[in-house]
Order: sequence, then C-alpha cells, then structure tokens
Amino acid sequence: MRNKDTLEGTKSKIVSDTEHGPRRVLSAGTLKGDRVRNTAGEDLGKIDELMIDIPTGRIAYAVLSFGGFLGMGNKLFAVPWEAFTVDESEHELVLNVDKNTLESAPGFDKDNWPDMADPQWGSQVYSHYGYKPYWDETETTTSTERRYDRDRTLTGGGGV
Repeated sequence: MRNKDTLEGTKSKIVSDTEHGPRRVLSAGTLKGDRVRNTAGEDLGKIDELMIDIPTGRIAYAVLSFGGFLGMGNKLFAVPWEAFTVDESEHELVLNVDKNTLESAPGFDKDNWPDMADPQWGSQVYSHYGYKPYWDETETTTSTERRYDRDRTLTGGGGV
C-alpha cells in the first residue's frame, strides 16, 4: 500500500510493504533495473546504476535510463538519490518530476559518461532537481573531531 505522505520531502524515503515494514538497507543489485515512475504514474525508465561517493560512502547519484525503444537510444540521467522514494511493495522507485523536467535534465549516453566527481557538473544536476549537493553541506565538526570527542568520553575525558 502506498503512503502519499512519504512522497514529499528532501530525503529519500521508503514506502514499505505492509507485511515486512520499511527496510533501511537494500543491496544495490536489488535496486538496479527497478522501474521508476513519477507521482502521476508515468513510466520514467529504470535504474541503470547507483554511483557511490567512495570517501563518504553515500549514494551520489542514481543513473536513470529513460527513453528509447527496446533499450536502444536510451538517454541516461544522474539523479540525486534524495529525489527518490523507494516503494518496496511495488518494487519500484518514485521520482517526483514530470517527463518534461526529466527530458530537460543534464543527460548523457552510455558511451559518453560525464565525470561524476566533477563538483560543477554535480551541482548543475542537483540544482536541476531542486536539491543542495551533499558535498556542500557544512558541518561544525569533522568526523575526526567527533571520533576524538567520542573516544575522550568513553575513556573518561582525561588524557590517554
């Protein structure tokens, strides 16, 4: 059963099936090839790849394959992961954009992939879908500082 409240927001959400409840972790292989539709129910293609930001361990982009006929002439689009809702009960992803927004998005073909680590290109992609790039998020403390603070707390806060 779908829950329309989960289709809005800034983070990727999960619409769970009623039998198992929502899952926090799915394998990339489970999502690859899944159908993508928009909230109007229009077919937008399928997930071709998930691109991982190695230093952070985050999904940087889902690569959406759209258009063409029998897999020929498909255009690929990098879409911020936060733009999707995972609908486990339908085994699909929901992207809250219309076909025109997708068709005007920065795209590429299977033989000419962009440098997905290029922050200028990535910022253009995130902006097109209305999201702030995750690499632009500022933190008041680094992970090293948090780890140090945690270790100090665990050892009583003093020296070594």
